[in-house]
Amino acid sequence: MNELIFKNRISDNDEYITPSSILKKRFFPSLYFFTNMIRILIYSNRQAKNGIYDSVRWYDSSVDTRLSLEKAGVKMHFCGMNNIKKIEGPVVFVSNHMSTLETTVLPSIIRPLKPVVYVIKEELARYPLFGPVALARHPILVGRENPREDLKIVLEEGSKRLQEGMSVIIFPQRTRSLALDPSLFNSLGNKLAKRNNVPVIPVALITDAWGNGKQIKEAGKIDPSKTVHIAFGEPLYITGNGTEEQQKVMDFIAAKFNEWGRSEWVISKESASKIE
Repeated sequence: MNELIFKNRISDNDEYITPSSILKKRFFPSLYFFTNMIRILIYSNRQAKNGIYDSVRWYDSSVDTRLSLEKAGVKMHFCGMNNIKKIEGPVVFVSNHMSTLETTVLPSIIRPLKPVVYVIKEELARYPLFGPVALARHPILVGRENPREDLKIVLEEGSKRLQEGMSVIIFPQRTRSLALDPSLFNSLGNKLAKRNNVPVIPVALITDAWGNGKQIKEAGKIDPSKTVHIAFGEPLYITGNGTEEQQKVMDFIAAKFNEWGRSEWVISKESASKIE
């Protein structure tokens, strides 16, 4: 079997910061980016329908998306990639969820290091352009309406993926949010990891440089004044009922929010609705 070739790898190092030579000042950054995003979706959709949207092409389109954001003026700062390399086999990535950006950009970081799939909302697979692209990468589909059924699906399908050597990315929050509310951050990732004796890698991110649109969430404003931060934590093996590890995941993300100057977003359940 030929070795997969991933060009423009940034995960060979522990940290990545967008080079100043890539950043461009655009009068209309949203127009620039979404013109490119439509182009990326069209060619990815065509490849998916032709049955050739494989792992490398997925990675390439993710790199294309990241570069399009950077050329629109959005600075990226990623760190902790060495933590992914500490585990040879599959892991469960557990991350907060803020925007469409992480869905499209994370493969450009993770995929050269590990085969990976997402847990995504079933409705995304029905989108005209994006749907075939998403389905081509074998995601785990959940409805988000019946938590008990979603738990069963993720544990069963996630276990299959992990046993096949694929890592799984889970966003435990019920929806995208600027706020980090521990009470809305379920422990599904921990349950999946414990069932399969694989570690959890916590992921903290701030990605509001790609805003959520009012009519179409994926079509929000691109704001180059905001830096994108993504950090990967130390691998955690789940012991007992997972309560301790769940707290460590939350503590890691909260610490990164504080480090990145967003401490006001680490809030209580009572005030969560005021930020969203």
